[in-house]
Amino acid sequence: MDVRKKKVVIAGLGVSGLWTARWLAGQGAVFTVSDRREKNQIGPALCDEIEGLGGRVETGGHSRSLFLNSDLVVLSPGVPHDMELFVQAREKGIPIIGEMELAFRIISGETRERRGVRIIAVTGTNGKSTVTEFIGLLLKKAGADVFVGGNIGTPLMALACQKRVPDYAVVEVSSFQLDTIQEFSPYISVCLNISPDHLERYDSYSSYINSKLRIFENQHKDQFSVLNDDDEVLSGFRAPEGVRELRYGMTRERRGPGGGKIKRDAFIGGDDCIVEIGPEKRHEFSLPGFSLPGIHNRSNLLSVVLAALCAGVDPEIIREGIREFKGLRHRIEFVGEIKAIRYYDDSKATNLDAAIKAVECFDSKIVLIAGGRHKGADYKPLVDACLGNVKKAVFIGEASELLAEAFEGSIPYSMAGSMEEAVYIASKAAAPGEVVLLAPACSSFDMFTDYAQRGTVFSQAARRIADV
Repeated sequence: MDVRKKKVVIAGLGVSGLWTARWLAGQGAVFTVSDRREKNQIGPALCDEIEGLGGRVETGGHSRSLFLNSDLVVLSPGVPHDMELFVQAREKGIPIIGEMELAFRIISGETRERRGVRIIAVTGTNGKSTVTEFIGLLLKKAGADVFVGGNIGTPLMALACQKRVPDYAVVEVSSFQLDTIQEFSPYISVCLNISPDHLERYDSYSSYINSKLRIFENQHKDQFSVLNDDDEVLSGFRAPEGVRELRYGMTRERRGPGGGKIKRDAFIGGDDCIVEIGPEKRHEFSLPGFSLPGIHNRSNLLSVVLAALCAGVDPEIIREGIREFKGLRHRIEFVGEIKAIRYYDDSKATNLDAAIKAVECFDSKIVLIAGGRHKGADYKPLVDACLGNVKKAVFIGEASELLAEAFEGSIPYSMAGSMEEAVYIASKAAAPGEVVLLAPACSSFDMFTDYAQRGTVFSQAARRIADV
């Protein structure tokens, strides 16, 4: 993409916007980064770096004249693509492209060598960060040069800025990024699950579903799609013609619409993860050495194994990786045991379905800490999941009143003004042998910079309990 001397506006100054600015500076573009936040909210150092690259920084809002007089607009994932300003720009014929789409065009079309970079894209409402890292680990163990990033932390634009040409780019892909794709076409697309999320940004659940399914939109012959066949949405979805479709589930087969049986390519059989691709290709991977708790993690493991086999990873390397992989921070992470009470940090459970899965992981009684910024969900399914094994809940943040309303009359609860207070209340309510679980079911942005900071504050508060 030739942007030399073109007027380019980057909407959103986060990590994606920064890497986009770095690439534009190297291409000789005339660029401005526009953000609705004030400079002191963004951080002066970040603004200074943009100016050091030769760009301008607009803060405190998006000016209409800036966007409507540009040659190109690049959207960061956190910026809604359907804002009126962007509608006007499109009507004027100004190209608008997402950060991930721009990166894909750069790394797939710049040189013959770059066309050799195979992209493995992972999406889903929950589990995508863990699966992305796990696939990346297996490919690295197999000796491949691998870039791991995307929505997980390091944008694909970071690879576009490098001279490095890896064998694979394993990227976590969000619905926001998929909203703005045009040509994005992964070698392997993985969709783990779809359940209600981000309803504060989408006008309906159907719109959110359609965004997720766009990961398969541009795939073609000699590419792979990996789908969770236990998922209500994905079980009825079909990949584009010619794409090799691989399905997985907790059982070997399921009943089809007409009553017949539909066989899965990967499933759980006893203590094994079993893959059957073709009549003569059967692989078994032992589960006892797999340390991640919960049925949902076994389901995610099936997707990892299928993707790795599609990428040519030797089955024995996959077996070694299953034994080695310990999961990610803030994903049902064991923090410690204090006075025979176990503390778990699942701050990444930022939506209803993730919180429900976290609650369902434990046989012990639970004191649940939940709350944060409301994302438009109905909390009744969480209440239903908590009945029987959650003895008490502690609510924090902007959604605390809504959660209290949903839990009223079903499960005892308390309100807390801070994470530290919530942990203190929870520790007093829990008995030896029980669990204190942070599974917020909400985003973190009302009280914290992100879910990681929220989980860190929880962990620190729990460890201080031991010193009280």
